[in-house]
Amino acid sequence: MSILADVARIAGVSKSTASRALSGRGYVSEDTRRRVESAAAELGYVVSSTAASLVTGRTRNVAVVIPYINRWYFAEVLEGIEAALIRAGYDLTLYRLSTDRDLRRRVFDYFLVRKRVDAVISVTIDLSPHEVQMLQSLGKPLVGIGGRIDGIPSLSIDDVETARLATEHLISLGHRRILHIGGDQNEQMDFRVHSQRYTGFCRALADAGISIDDDFREADFSIEGGFTVGLAVLGDPRTRPTAIFAGCDEIAIGVMVAARQLGISVPGELSVIGVDGHPLSGMFGLTTLVQEPGGQGARAVELLLSQLEHTDAPPPDEHVLLPTALTVRTSTAAQRPAQR
Repeated sequence: MSILADVARIAGVSKSTASRALSGRGYVSEDTRRRVESAAAELGYVVSSTAASLVTGRTRNVAVVIPYINRWYFAEVLEGIEAALIRAGYDLTLYRLSTDRDLRRRVFDYFLVRKRVDAVISVTIDLSPHEVQMLQSLGKPLVGIGGRIDGIPSLSIDDVETARLATEHLISLGHRRILHIGGDQNEQMDFRVHSQRYTGFCRALADAGISIDDDFREADFSIEGGFTVGLAVLGDPRTRPTAIFAGCDEIAIGVMVAARQLGISVPGELSVIGVDGHPLSGMFGLTTLVQEPGGQGARAVELLLSQLEHTDAPPPDEHVLLPTALTVRTSTAAQRPAQR
């Protein structure tokens, strides 16, 4: 195996600069880093992760704690995290949590404490004060995605405001018979995303002076869930809403498929809006509030790397609210006068 000195010679830098570029510890310019990495690849030189860990005290490994890996939003967040970590020269260890309390305790009390990871990213999991204190006492920086966590930097969209904006879009088109199809208000992820979106929906109706007795249906956060509920609520023309705010794009797409099966025109007879910016939303012409989960994952890594680079400073207790963008497509339109 070629020695580090040969890498430095070919890249035209000092041995210490080559070491910093390959280990990721210490600043080097992006151009220098690329030259060193190219020289190392040419010579087949690989930094020993074990040796680097002994020198720096770091494993260059970040733990990600997440409740789902097979749902679109979470997969996108995870992809954004992974890409950003790889660019920074870090590995990723994934822990999927369920509602099992014993499993959660085992992950936090054993794996995250005793296993060799430098830091932790929590995705839509509201860490308890004990969990935060325990990990911080071990010098493991933390970042949360999905809601505010006291004592650590975190980021999320404003679910209440996002839902309010989506509902206001429907109201601005003249709709008054509006239904929200969202997640279970009692059994939901941490940070109560489902109930927050229902709260935003209700606020928009109240601000517009609209009172609806039957304004919510529960659905699984999937295309199948939206399709099933869509068939149930759209079948009777006498009680059919003129517009639906769906808790996610997948529910919205399922509702649109159900409407098509029932011969209901979208947006002629029914307007539909969702939340996410799902890749299928463009194909279905779905109006949506785009939140870019991959960007959320990348931003979380930025916050984490900043803590790792400034270990002598206390972690910033800040919460970053990320914007959502209304993308209007063909699934929403003004209510027809005949439907009033």
